[in-house]
Parts: sequence; C-alpha cells; structure tokens
Amino acid sequence: MLAGLLPFDARERLAVLLTDEDAATLKHLARSGIGANTLRALASDLGYLEAWCLAATGHPLPSPTTEALALKFVAHHLWDPAERESDPRHGIPGAVEDDLRARGLLRVAGPHVVSTVRRRLAHWSTLHRSRGVDGPFKAPRLRTALSLAVRANRRPRTRKSARAVTATVIEKLLTTCLYEHRLVDVRDRALLMITVASGGRRAEVAGLRVEDLVRDAPVPRDPADPESAKVPKLTMRLGRTKTTTAEDDARVAVIGRAATALLDWLTLAKIETGAVFRRIDRWGRLRSIALDPHTTPDTATLNERSACRWMVAVTP
Repeated sequence: MLAGLLPFDARERLAVLLTDEDAATLKHLARSGIGANTLRALASDLGYLEAWCLAATGHPLPSPTTEALALKFVAHHLWDPAERESDPRHGIPGAVEDDLRARGLLRVAGPHVVSTVRRRLAHWSTLHRSRGVDGPFKAPRLRTALSLAVRANRRPRTRKSARAVTATVIEKLLTTCLYEHRLVDVRDRALLMITVASGGRRAEVAGLRVEDLVRDAPVPRDPADPESAKVPKLTMRLGRTKTTTAEDDARVAVIGRAATALLDWLTLAKIETGAVFRRIDRWGRLRSIALDPHTTPDTATLNERSACRWMVAVTP
C-alpha cells in the first residue's frame, strides 16, 4: 500500500509505525477515490501521530481518541517559547521531542506552524470518520484550546520562498529549451509554460490527457481590439483537483504562447490520445508513460532554486 504513495525512506519509516488498522484505513480511503497527494499526506501525518502518541503516552494511537489526548497534542505543538525559558515543563517534553527527532519526524526548533497542527488534526478527524467512529475534534474545549494556543504562538508567518519565480526567471528557463526539433526541449517548454499559464499543481499538469483538451476558436491577442491578430486558445479540463471533485468539471483556459507551445509539442510528438506530457529516455525516445508528478514544477511551491532543479531533473 505504502509503496505507491511514499518515497522509499519514508515508506520504511512509516511501515514500522503504522498498525494493520492504519493500513486498512488507508486502503479504504484509496478505494474511495481520495487523491494520491492527499492520501500521501494522510499516511505521513498518521505516521507522525502514531510516533508522537507512543513517545508521549507509551501506547499506540487509540481509536477513537479522547479529548484529553487531542488537547495534549495541541499543548505539545503550539506553545510559547518565552514561557518555556522560565518553565521547562511548558510545551513538548524533552523526552518526547528527542524521540521524534531520533526517528527523523521532528525537524523544527520551537513550536509548530499553526497550519501544520490544523492539518494534522483534520487528518486525524478524517481517519476517525473513515472508521465510522466519533472523535473529539468538534469539542468546544478543543476548539477553545486551539484558538488560545494560536494566540500564544509567537512564531511569525513567513513566505515559503524568499526567491519567488518572476517573468525574468521563467524566460531564462525557456532559453534552455533551444532546439525546436528536439523532443525534450519542446516538451519542457510546453510543460513549463502550461504550468505557469494554468496555475496548475504538479499532479494536475502531469496527469493531463489529450482527452482533457478542447481546442477553441482563436481569440484576439488584445481583448480590447477585436481586429488584433488571433492567437490559439485551449481549454483544459482539470478533473479532480485538490479543491474540486470530478463532478465539478473544473476548467482553465490557456491562450497565446502557452497554447502554441502545447500544440507544437503534441504535433512534434505525434500524440493524439493518452498522456500529454510523457517520459523521454536518455536516447531521446518518447515513452507512453506519463511524467511523474514529482518531476513536474508546481506553481504553488515553485521558486527560483526549485525551478532550476526541475530543469536538471527532467532533462536527460
């Protein structure tokens, strides 16, 4: 089960922590149609919760859990560093912290980011619902404790990246895709431009299929001037995304350079059905297998350094 979700090192670590009941829950969620990325995050958070509970209580994570245990989780992860300087018992106990660090599960110094704690509580609640049991996650005392802990948490909110990708960086990356007859260059150019133009996440772009594309009539380059030169327009069906279901029929329009780059790639690669962005082996031969989402840039996390790493990763 974990083999299809996690990298090898994380898979080995979580296999020790997750119980048979945990594995059965993850299998049920996979069959229910939860996205691969969401399921991967669930597995990772469940492994962390199991390890934390073992370190904090000496027992596996109970199901259903108690309100007291959920409150303990909040107290161990959202605390005031200034208060801890005067009271070493404040926040997560040293023994619990050392155990989690030894397992490679705790890397931050100080209290957790609020969004991480909220996400793990939400995933904890999801696991309860999937097992058909009630949890304490809507209890007034837990909500109040979380709200107060957030106020006491003085960790400042920071940007995920101090070096966000700008148009200059994108153009610099595009200059590395020099040859119009070379499959990998044309693919990478289309991949980068479609990712940026559509704002898609890596799983959405990597999972794009020809059947998801609708070729619309060309539109004026300048919307304010109907007589301006016409440029191609494509509509992409996104299917299931992180924020929508397949029934929502979410779509995004791609116009101009990005649409042209994608059409050029499909024409050169002679792709008429199936995956749009495919693997190319070291000898320049096109494969029928879609690109791995982990080697695809993500507009939600893309920065200058990761963009350059991506170009190295996808180029033979």
